[in-house]
Amino acid sequence: MLWQALVAARDLGRLHEIASILIRYGFGDMVRRMGLANALERAGRVLHWHEAGELAHLAPHARVRRALEEMGPTFVKLGQILATRVDLFEPEWIAEFSKLQDSTPASPYPEVHKQLIEDLGAPPEEIFAAFDSQPLATGSIAQVHRARLDDGGEVVVKVRRPGIRSIIEADLRWLSRLAEIIETGNSELRHFHWEEVVRQFTQSLRRELDFGAECRNAERIAANFSGYSGPDSLRDPTAHSDNAAATAEPGSMPPLIVIPRVYWQWTGERVCVQEYIGGIPGRNLAAADHAGLDRKVLARRGVHAVIKMIVEDGLFHADPHPGNIFYLPGNRIAFIDFGMVGRLSEERRDQLARLLLGLVQHESMHVANVLLDWTGSSAMDSDINEDALTSEIETFVDQYFGVPLKQLKLGNMLSDLVTILRGHRLSLPPDLALFVKAFITLEGMGRELDPDLDLAGEVLPLLRDELAARYAPLSVVKRGWRAASDIAALIADLPRDLIRLLRAARRGKLDIHIEVAHLKHVGDQLDGAANRMVIGIVVAAIIVASSIVMTVSGGPTLLGLPLFGLLGFLCATIGGIWLLLSISRSNKADRDRKS
Repeated sequence: MLWQALVAARDLGRLHEIASILIRYGFGDMVRRMGLANALERAGRVLHWHEAGELAHLAPHARVRRALEEMGPTFVKLGQILATRVDLFEPEWIAEFSKLQDSTPASPYPEVHKQLIEDLGAPPEEIFAAFDSQPLATGSIAQVHRARLDDGGEVVVKVRRPGIRSIIEADLRWLSRLAEIIETGNSELRHFHWEEVVRQFTQSLRRELDFGAECRNAERIAANFSGYSGPDSLRDPTAHSDNAAATAEPGSMPPLIVIPRVYWQWTGERVCVQEYIGGIPGRNLAAADHAGLDRKVLARRGVHAVIKMIVEDGLFHADPHPGNIFYLPGNRIAFIDFGMVGRLSEERRDQLARLLLGLVQHESMHVANVLLDWTGSSAMDSDINEDALTSEIETFVDQYFGVPLKQLKLGNMLSDLVTILRGHRLSLPPDLALFVKAFITLEGMGRELDPDLDLAGEVLPLLRDELAARYAPLSVVKRGWRAASDIAALIADLPRDLIRLLRAARRGKLDIHIEVAHLKHVGDQLDGAANRMVIGIVVAAIIVASSIVMTVSGGPTLLGLPLFGLLGFLCATIGGIWLLLSISRSNKADRDRKS
């Protein structure tokens, strides 16, 4: 195959490493199907097809997780993305993927130092008043160093690992090929739309490699929180911190939600410099208690901030776990690391508000309608029973009728709804999968801070306000004007489009493609039947010819019988067995399809 030849020349070393790991964890068949074994053999490499005994006894999800860890940053990131796809995987798989950590040994400092000189234009020791060569934190894609500016301000310098892009690009080519094989060769996994998942992952990972894009996300979210007053008016006028001083206007109150400031003069694709956040890490609740912070206030403010990002702004932190959150004096909250963000269109936010309101207010039809809209594209690709799905969703929502708001766990409800979709072989669009994961993480953090957190009660007023603002007369007029403008532009372009259509028809370049799934299946059946008929005729001809040969004396013999006649009967027997197995497989496939 041409692909194998190109891969052998360009990605040989990386492919050998990946194939060896897969084989060690018991995925040798996947390697063979990928064609990697042949490519490596042609390059003179030798693979050892053995599994360690201890690895062979691991559960499948544990083997996959450990293999992803060993294969490096691309696959760790892939596992973290898959951990957000609660609509694709069972809970034990999600739990295993969630264990994947970015922590890896630091890159050699001489390589990092050389790259910093290229990106900063001078050695970091000359740019900053102080620079710590020992990384503050390390990840699969980057490592973070602490530094101090000439004015005394503390910053962090995030550096992309030298040479990581070429490794990731090779891995992405491999993943694309694997997704193609799964889509074309495995009917059981095809409905998960792996090619689309890999395409979205590729876009997300390439954005994450660009630290400039990450900082632009941070600034957009910071702008959205400009002037934000939070869920209550209770603020501590004495609250202050070094971080607040850089963010708040002189003489004003420090912001409730802190986003690190970006120093653009030293920020680019491979390096970014941001304000250092010296707060209490989100996972250290004992330190928050010792500092006198109010957990209930922190939980409420965190919930309101994330819901605002999702429902009001449409740009949200897609990974709000404790490692990306810090608590500051005055019960303020800081968010860091905006490499993974979610985006929701205005239409999506409207649907989301209606879905959450439907869950809280027990309006099952609203929930069912939104979910059917979300899964519409995947439903068209399968034999989904829409009535059965609607009935199951309505039954699920109705079981919460009469349950007090305080006892509703929205994260669990969303997770259960996604389980229903998974049972019907449906999947969510990637942007919504990110939201579900972020929301479940948010509720877990909120209840860890405050076990009595009434998430539904906090969310309900925000959703009502958002829907009321969306359907206010002025908003309706604005949307109507935009729609009218779009229609007018379409009408204005219609003559030009018709001219192009007629010109293409005159040149004979107008192609009309009509694809009917059932007709394709019938065509495949006819093609298979014709092939079996030809084999049957050939087998019959061989039997007749062999019978004639058996009556002719002379020539080589075996056990006293003509050798060529025996070989003919052997070939006919093999052809007959293949024919019977082919018919059996075809009948089984038809039965599975009907069921």
